[in-house]
Amino acid sequence: LNCFSYHHTPAGHMMETAAKAIGSAVYPGGVGQSEAQVQAISHFGISNFTGTPDFLKVILDKAENLATDISSLERAVVGGGALFPSMREEYAARGVTTLQFYGTADLGMVAYESLAMEGMILDEGVIVEILRPGTGDPVADGEVGEVVVTMLGNRDYPLIRFATGDLSAIMAGTSHCGRTNRRIKGWMGRADQRTKVKGMFVDPAQVDRVLKRHPEIRKLRLEVELVDNADRMTLKCET
Repeated sequence: LNCFSYHHTPAGHMMETAAKAIGSAVYPGGVGQSEAQVQAISHFGISNFTGTPDFLKVILDKAENLATDISSLERAVVGGGALFPSMREEYAARGVTTLQFYGTADLGMVAYESLAMEGMILDEGVIVEILRPGTGDPVADGEVGEVVVTMLGNRDYPLIRFATGDLSAIMAGTSHCGRTNRRIKGWMGRADQRTKVKGMFVDPAQVDRVLKRHPEIRKLRLEVELVDNADRMTLKCET
């Protein structure tokens, strides 16, 4: 069940291509329509989910509310937002083993978890540096900095030192799963004020445009929080 969007972002097509590469049938669920998603899982016996971390909870909760058996769903690989430990624990308690990956629309896959769940293993097709934000200076392994990626494998769209704006750090050693490439600690925040909400970025410039459309508003503050393992935005206005 591919619950990444097939429009406005490339994530849906990226994950479908990956699933088909390993011989998996794909149900293109896309975003929303949780009741129909639950019915599809139950009807087809779907065993794998891919999508944003919080949308998996929406589907599990909907199945519970509808008293629909979706016990066939056993595995999930999620991205587009942070998989917090509380989320992973909740999904495991409900019978779904969940791993996460890290990528961007421009780069595709950058890093991914294995069943060892010891950080995120870097994809073999990219070169990752951790740099001090705002500079081109690498930080020492273990220090937090901005994830900067070079990708030369795509001859139509090569990227050199693409600054993602995400923060992470290089981990020492290799994974116990047997993979030998370097690892990062996963997503550790942003080097700027852009924030992911339900898998999509919200930029401060968007908030500023709202402010400029309404002269009666003096100040705006957009607060993003995790409520019951789901993203919630609250726009606070001072008039």
